[in-house]
Amino acid sequence: MDRDALADFLTRSRSRLTPADVGLPPGARRRTPGLRREEVAQLAGLSVDYYARLEQRRGPQPSPQLLAALARALRLSEDERDHLFHLAGHEPPRRHGLLAHVRPGLLLILDRLHDTPAQVVSDLGDVLAQNAMAAAVFGDVTDPGRRNLLLRWFADPAGRALFPAEDHEALARAHVASLRAAHAARPGDRRVAELLAELQATGEEFATCWERHEVAVRRSGRKRVLHPVVGELDLECEVLAAGGQDQLLLVHTAAAGSDSASRLELLRVVGAAV
Repeated sequence: MDRDALADFLTRSRSRLTPADVGLPPGARRRTPGLRREEVAQLAGLSVDYYARLEQRRGPQPSPQLLAALARALRLSEDERDHLFHLAGHEPPRRHGLLAHVRPGLLLILDRLHDTPAQVVSDLGDVLAQNAMAAAVFGDVTDPGRRNLLLRWFADPAGRALFPAEDHEALARAHVASLRAAHAARPGDRRVAELLAELQATGEEFATCWERHEVAVRRSGRKRVLHPVVGELDLECEVLAAGGQDQLLLVHTAAAGSDSASRLELLRVVGAAV
């Protein structure tokens, strides 16, 4: 770990960003250019004290998960992300996987969609980034152990409580059909094999869906959500591919003037999370 170079790189990366670049309000007048330390810490989901110690050359070695969060917060390119990992004494993550790098352009779009739930999801169902509205509707999945949509669905009964029971079979089959497509597109990929093994251990439901050999890449469609605070949301899900099919932008909207649109607006105001 090169503490001096890491501190310098973090400081310079922070100084070149403005609040508008990351979807934050401008706030009070700034004496120096760039984001404040507390703003970077907020975006990365860590304490201000911990981040300050990194810039002061006295912090402990960051974990790969924390480095990935910092790379997203500072809107680093893939090359800059890899450099950050090297300075911290870690090998950069594989292009595919749980720590997959989200392109700065996609993060910029997420920042602009302040009133619409939106997520960046990998072809394996890993939620790589989400805006505040997506966290309010579907729950905060910043914990790496909760990021994968398929594992949350098949291994955690609470993961499907947000959806009407009559929709469960169709949603389960859609999840598995999407995984089938990714499985065929990535022969020999270790991450795919690991995820498949975890899912096969969850029980009969996944095995039954897998044996159907249904294949379908994620597409646009309708989704009903039973939110515990604002009630049922009837949403249209638009799926946009970015750089091929390895990263997908999921944007959820409600018809203008509908009850669901009013409930989404209420959720935006109160900021209720699952």
